[in-house]
Amino acid sequence: MTEPHTTDSPEAFAEAPATPVMDAASPASDAAVDPGVPAGDPVAQELAEQKDKYLRLYAEFENFKRRAVRDRQDAEHRGMQHLLRGLLDSLDDLSRFATVDPTTTDAKTVVDGVGLVERNVMKSLAGHGLEVVNPAGQPFDPAVHEALTTAPATRKEDDGLVAQVYQVGYVLNGTLLRPARVVVQQWNG
Repeated sequence: MTEPHTTDSPEAFAEAPATPVMDAASPASDAAVDPGVPAGDPVAQELAEQKDKYLRLYAEFENFKRRAVRDRQDAEHRGMQHLLRGLLDSLDDLSRFATVDPTTTDAKTVVDGVGLVERNVMKSLAGHGLEVVNPAGQPFDPAVHEALTTAPATRKEDDGLVAQVYQVGYVLNGTLLRPARVVVQQWNG
C-alpha cells in the first residue's frame, strides 16, 4: 500500500477556518477526500480524511494559542491602564510640590503635602488589592516576615514578638510581594 502524496503541511492550514467535521457515512464526505487517493481504496480514503482532520485541528490549535497570547497581553495592558489611572492624581500632586518655591514655603507645609500624596498613593494601591504588612508588636510569622536579627526580650511573654520593623512588607491580593524585614525578640531567661 502506498501513502497518498500531498503537499499540504500543517502551516498551510494555520489560518484556515474550522469546518464542520463530517463522518464517513455522510454523503458529502466523498468531496473532502484527497483527489490523489484511488477511489476504490477505503483505507487510503480513511487515511486522507484523518490527515485532513488532523491538519484542521492543528491549525485551530495554533490559532487558539495566538489568540490566548494576544488576550493575555490585552488583559495585562488593561490592568496596567486601570492602575496608572488611579495614580495620575498623585503624580499631579507631586508635580505641584516640585514647583514650590523653597524660599516662601515652610518645611511643615512640604512635609504635610508629601504625607498627603503618600496617603493618596496608598489609598489608590489599596483599591487594587495592595496591603501593607507592618507587624510591630505582633508574633513573628516567617510566611510574611523576614527576621534580620534578634533582640533580647525583657519578659517571657514577649518571646517571638516583632520588636522593630526596618522595612514594611506588601501583599497583593493574597500574594506576598515583599516580606516585612523585622527584628524579633528572643527570651533567653
